[in-house]
Amino acid sequence: MCDEFTNKDEEDFLRRNSITRREFTKRGAAVAATTLLPAVAGAVDVTEQDVTVETPDGMADAYFVHPSSGKHPAVIVWPDIKSIRNAFRAMGKRLAQSGYSVLVVNPYYRTHKGAILPDGGSFRDPAIRELLMPHARSLSPETCVTDGKAYVKFLDAQEAVDSSKKIGTTGYCMTGSYTFRLAAAMPDRIGAGASFHGGGLATDKPESPHLLVPRIKAGFLVAIAENDHERFPEEEPRLRKAFSEAGVSAEIEVYDGAMHGWCPPDSDVYNEVQAERAWSRLLVLLEKELV
Repeated sequence: MCDEFTNKDEEDFLRRNSITRREFTKRGAAVAATTLLPAVAGAVDVTEQDVTVETPDGMADAYFVHPSSGKHPAVIVWPDIKSIRNAFRAMGKRLAQSGYSVLVVNPYYRTHKGAILPDGGSFRDPAIRELLMPHARSLSPETCVTDGKAYVKFLDAQEAVDSSKKIGTTGYCMTGSYTFRLAAAMPDRIGAGASFHGGGLATDKPESPHLLVPRIKAGFLVAIAENDHERFPEEEPRLRKAFSEAGVSAEIEVYDGAMHGWCPPDSDVYNEVQAERAWSRLLVLLEKELV
């Protein structure tokens, strides 16, 4: 998860690859501005809009993008600790171009509307961390579930959503655990969950997400960063055991050479090869489980 150890790993990564902080910030902004993600083979035309979703705690802002015709399975995308921004809008649009109705949410809607950071903003920057942490601390396992249920209700009411099919949910970094919590809270509605470099998924705490697996019916993808695995080697076997004992389908893998945060294209440690591999596995999961 994002902390001082992650920051050190990222600094080492940039140094090994001869990238200065200024160079990376400029590159990150360019990526976010031009959405330089690989093209989708056979991409469908999509319709996109900013929306608000009523929740028990107020009105949540979100980005809703879906194929321009027909009804399609829905996917909720929870961004990482840096919240909703251009990179996640691009990822949501790309998923919609693959045939899904996608809601990219702002987890911080209670305390801030819209993007909270400029393009290229890095969690390594102390000022950025100071800005983000109060918003992150405003969330809890309970708000994840109440918000998630509201997002499901919103999606099921949309013309572009095939509500006869299960819903998928994806989470990155701190929101990787959200996929577990929502799938456990709505086992008959959530059909697929995917965590990418999720933090604290299998701890020794009583609220650890892996303890919820017996309540889950969704198929899962758990993509683990190599440096997260090195720091917390006990989590992967705990996850495997939890899913195996519960008889729940799960693909759990440590991605070699991928560092915490490797999937979003504006990440300090974006790894295109491994990000594309994780993306391809996500598409396989959704195709299989959202029926």
